[in-house]
Amino acid sequence: MRVLFVCLGNICRSPSAHAVLRAKACDIGWTVDSAGTGGWHVGDPPDPRAVAEAEARGYPMADLRARQFVGADFDRFDLILAMDRSNLRDINALRPAGTAASVALFLEHALGTTQDVPDPYYTGGFAQVFEMIEAGADALVRRAA
Repeated sequence: MRVLFVCLGNICRSPSAHAVLRAKACDIGWTVDSAGTGGWHVGDPPDPRAVAEAEARGYPMADLRARQFVGADFDRFDLILAMDRSNLRDINALRPAGTAASVALFLEHALGTTQDVPDPYYTGGFAQVFEMIEAGADALVRRAA
């Protein structure tokens, strides 16, 4: 399974989900990546607040770098998970006809809820975001077992 998490800038939510699922799915051979629909942070490391929360929970993520979501991602990944409805709309607007990748809202796909993962960039709340991501990642891995 090749999974891509997508948020807006790829420095908070999607790299956090990337790091969490990478750690939780390491024994089942999944490929995990992340990207942003915007290109403002391309090449930048994750937000230091996200890195601190990740490291406190045992998820290394300082090696990750932001990249922008591109059309080729529809062919490179089996499952593309948006962190919120706005990014889900942006992803679907770029979707070429005939691609096989599944595209879904992360928490809806994982937990059956339509709740967005809130963006902690301006408001903080990194601990809450990680709790949501961990619950979703656990559900994805359980389903694969």
